[in-house]
Amino acid sequence: MEHKPKSGFEHLAKESKLYPQEALLEVKKSKKSLFIGVPKEVRMQEKRVPLTPNSVKLIVNNGHEVWIETGAGNSSNFTDKEYSDAGAKIAYNHKELFSADIILKVEPPTFEEIDMMKTGKTLISALQMGNLDKAYFEKVNSKRISALAYELIEDKVGGMPVVRAMSEIAGSSVMLIAAEYLSNVHNGKGVILGGITGVTPTKVVILGAGTVAEFAARTALGLGVDIQIFDDHLYKLRRIKHALGQQVSTCTFEPSTLSASIKDADVVIGALRAEKGRMRYMVAEDVIAGMKPGSVIVDVSIDQGGCFETSQVTTHQNPVFTKYGVIHYCVPNIASRVARTASTALSNIFTPIMLEISDSGSLEDMIFSHKWFMKGIYAYKGLLANATIGQKTGLKYRDLNLLIAARF
Repeated sequence: MEHKPKSGFEHLAKESKLYPQEALLEVKKSKKSLFIGVPKEVRMQEKRVPLTPNSVKLIVNNGHEVWIETGAGNSSNFTDKEYSDAGAKIAYNHKELFSADIILKVEPPTFEEIDMMKTGKTLISALQMGNLDKAYFEKVNSKRISALAYELIEDKVGGMPVVRAMSEIAGSSVMLIAAEYLSNVHNGKGVILGGITGVTPTKVVILGAGTVAEFAARTALGLGVDIQIFDDHLYKLRRIKHALGQQVSTCTFEPSTLSASIKDADVVIGALRAEKGRMRYMVAEDVIAGMKPGSVIVDVSIDQGGCFETSQVTTHQNPVFTKYGVIHYCVPNIASRVARTASTALSNIFTPIMLEISDSGSLEDMIFSHKWFMKGIYAYKGLLANATIGQKTGLKYRDLNLLIAARF
């Protein structure tokens, strides 16, 4: 048979759009099955749990294994049976939980709990940097743990979802707390938080213009309270006025104005957030001494050092003390007052993160492909990975961004 000479049209067609173009589809990484352990919190004031039964059910249905220590959800009114029905394994030994690949906690682990963890595994918990020292981070690094502080995690738009959620709860709670201690039932001034017809409304001063202040102000305004908000950042004061949708009195921290407002206030809320490490108090002892007897201070910032020179850490069992006739409420974990609500809020954040770690293929892939997640990592396989902690403790630290180029 005679072969016809090639015209060259086929070659030309391949180089043009006349020829069907083929391309390899990206092969999606296979999901990795996660082994998550949720131990019971051992600190007396902590009543929250990081996963609710509904979230456990969703995680288990996606092919993952979840172990819950018996009684972990009791303080949030979630029973072992609810977790078991959701597909979790109920563990009756605290140490047994720490064999999991991912330890999910609310509070930072104790030294004993770090010892229980397997080398090279993952810890997700609070950091509470103001309460931890150099020895803690050395202990974590000695186990080559990848540790993530959930309050440092950012979302995809640069917000801090856990901080936001817990701040909303704290802000909504502080006015209820103040109302309790203004009443005669708690030996307060015997005044209502707010105002009624013909009676001068109570005066509330809020230090800080963040999320706690916003939600505290919303509650206060709804009750008819006369409020004044202080902050050093004008953009925060503008933001909170816009968020509230009302003209409220705002001011920067001008000493004489701040002092006069506090001395005339019925309630003062400390809602400042330390930007780097431990915070220096904003209100001196002599100003507190000049406040009206029976006034109430609620120091939401006590876990970071407190806003007031007279502040001292208190507990849910003994929440207040009186100094210079002023009632001080300085409990560092206000969200645990409403543990079920707080647990649900945390669970709503952690559940999609767990599923996304699986979709990414591994924790490492999640860290290096999601900048918002990477920002929560403070220890990585024996290395300190947070500059603020390094500067505070004197430990050497490594910027994880520098590892990206080497990894790829």
